[in-house]
Amino acid sequence: MLRSRSVSAGLAKRARMILLAADGVGNHEIAERVGGGRTTVIRWRARYEERGLAGLDDRERSGRPRELDHRQIVAETLMPPPQKLGVTHWSSRLLGERLKISNTSVARAWRAYGVKPWKAESFRFSTDPELVGKVTDICGLYLGTNDDIPANAIVLSVDEKSQIQALDRTVPILPMQEGRIERRSHDYYRHGTTTLFAALEIATGQVVAALKPKHRHQEFLAFLRQIERTYRDALDEDGMPVELHLVMDNYAAHKHKNVKTWLAEHSRFKIHFTPTHASWMNLVEVWFGLVERQAVRRGVFKSVPDLNAKLRTYIEGWNKRAHPFVWTKTAEDILKKANRPTTSNPRH
Repeated sequence: MLRSRSVSAGLAKRARMILLAADGVGNHEIAERVGGGRTTVIRWRARYEERGLAGLDDRERSGRPRELDHRQIVAETLMPPPQKLGVTHWSSRLLGERLKISNTSVARAWRAYGVKPWKAESFRFSTDPELVGKVTDICGLYLGTNDDIPANAIVLSVDEKSQIQALDRTVPILPMQEGRIERRSHDYYRHGTTTLFAALEIATGQVVAALKPKHRHQEFLAFLRQIERTYRDALDEDGMPVELHLVMDNYAAHKHKNVKTWLAEHSRFKIHFTPTHASWMNLVEVWFGLVERQAVRRGVFKSVPDLNAKLRTYIEGWNKRAHPFVWTKTAEDILKKANRPTTSNPRH
């Protein structure tokens, strides 16, 4: 209880009194250490001796019983507002006016029941007819449980991060100082965009990357050739090229006929597509998140070549300190949440 961050300060204070008493500390010294009176220490020690941990809780306080029914307030909150108000959800003041109570009373009821009308989240269920098979296949690749995948096969998570903007601030950035965080102007200049192609090696965390002005199938095909050159010398004990298993999403450039033709001519490439609306299963997205936070979001770029140069520097630095990202979820864990009734039909 003393270490917990979820208990009240008063309860933690009483717990400390009991622990100090258990160590043989006198009542007067306990009162000085915890910041209370000697009689207070005696009272809480007596209640603990009488009722144990339950004795440290606050007793029911006397006073006028609550007249407002929180359940009724919450029930009204869950009903849509009248159309004449023209609002999509209740605010505490609107509902307070309707129920003839104060907005603080409404807010108190919302806190008690964990109701938050001002918040909303979005969701999307995958409608892929091969959902189970694809989730099982990709999880097996990450966890190494697919029996049909050779032990020496190289698994690569492949994707592109498009429309990375080369943004330059209108005034120089004010650097971080003691007691003051880094500050930058709100306005900026746009100098163009670039696209980052990346292939994350699951076992090591090493990244093969390329920077292109666009992200069409031509650029993707050139990146596949770069991957082939990078792993050309990856051979098994018999001197044969090891298989390259690529995890990719369903972007149109990945399924272009020219790409399919090239892949058919290079049999060592084995493609594994993520389910529709489940590109989050592509592990390279984790690395893209690091690129965004550590190299792009707070960067200042005078031009697209400047942006590309700084991204290349980041990639080189990453490969020197690379580490794998550990996938922990099994297919069963994912399908418990992902395999739900279809709520939309995107016609994929």
